[in-house]
Amino acid sequence: MIQLFLLIGIVGIAAWLFVNRGAKQLAVRRLLLVAFTVFAVLAVLFPTLVTGVAHLVGVGRGADLLLYLTVVVLLGSLALQEARTKSAEVRTTYLARRIAIDESEPPVQYRERVLGDRSR
Repeated sequence: MIQLFLLIGIVGIAAWLFVNRGAKQLAVRRLLLVAFTVFAVLAVLFPTLVTGVAHLVGVGRGADLLLYLTVVVLLGSLALQEARTKSAEVRTTYLARRIAIDESEPPVQYRERVLGDRSR
């Protein structure tokens, strides 16, 4: 029963990521997502296979291997998100500066407005 819930959760999350990422998502990210999804499904359906892979790479249990891989994926996701956030901040700063320059009052008009107010 737990396998069914885990499979539904894994496939649901993978589908949600595909739908919400949009057309700009790189093919490499999609391939990695597919590979992760296949690995997760195999881990749920065949837990002894994961334990066998864990023993091959020198980890005692399959659950430990899954934990280690999850930590690596999480850290990679955090690094990617940090890079995206910094890029968005740079773009936002550029756009704010560009709008401020475009909407600024020309110096001649400013002088006329300021000096005109003083002469009254």
